[in-house]
Amino acid sequence: MLPPERQSIILEHLAAQGSVRTIELASALEVTDETIRKDFEALEIRGKLQRIHGGAIKPDPSRVELTLTERQMVNRESKRAIARAAAERIQPNETIFIDASSTALTLIEFLPDFPITILTNAHNVVTALAGREGDIFCTGGLYEQRSRSYIGLSAAAALQKHNIHRMFFSGSAFDLDRGVSETNSRQASFKERVIAYSEEVCLLADSSKLGQRASFFFAQPMEISTLITNDDADGSFLQSAASLNIQVVQAPAL
Repeated sequence: MLPPERQSIILEHLAAQGSVRTIELASALEVTDETIRKDFEALEIRGKLQRIHGGAIKPDPSRVELTLTERQMVNRESKRAIARAAAERIQPNETIFIDASSTALTLIEFLPDFPITILTNAHNVVTALAGREGDIFCTGGLYEQRSRSYIGLSAAAALQKHNIHRMFFSGSAFDLDRGVSETNSRQASFKERVIAYSEEVCLLADSSKLGQRASFFFAQPMEISTLITNDDADGSFLQSAASLNIQVVQAPAL
């Protein structure tokens, strides 16, 4: 049975039952547990289900991975306010990393007009900076069409020799117990590696992402240096974040 046929059956079971178990599907379809897990991953990337321990459930619409274009339209004004506050942290001659998130991409609008070195794995960041003077490095690597970014081991390895003063990135959700998470496992794995190379780790997250969890955790709360969010974020959440030695910045509305 080809993967598309098998995945179609998985979705039929999910629609009828609301949840499915890995072991039961593997037995019914006469394949290994690992095959079913790979099917789950492929379906989750497409937003068709959400993986849980031992199986999968119907997706939470608020945590489904969107395309870059779709993400750019969500909470647009909050993202612009956050991006402006983030840009104010940059100092002359620093080396910064900008990831492929829609919030980090918005940072391009507010970059200061002095020399900095910019590292990125985002194709859209490179094209947006085409007319800017200064050093711009793109990681290269495996190109992911949905996020228009480069990922994988080769992309992360390209950053190893750089001293990254500030890493600007986002995720799908931020939970104070488990940390930052993504809907895309490969994006999560890439960002986890970049964090290890960065002095200041700046999470850009609007209030809708706070207190939430997505599928793949990649940054523990203690690894976050700074949380930059918008001015309507929950005060108790921000106080708890500050108690974990995370510098909290609330960006005023534009």
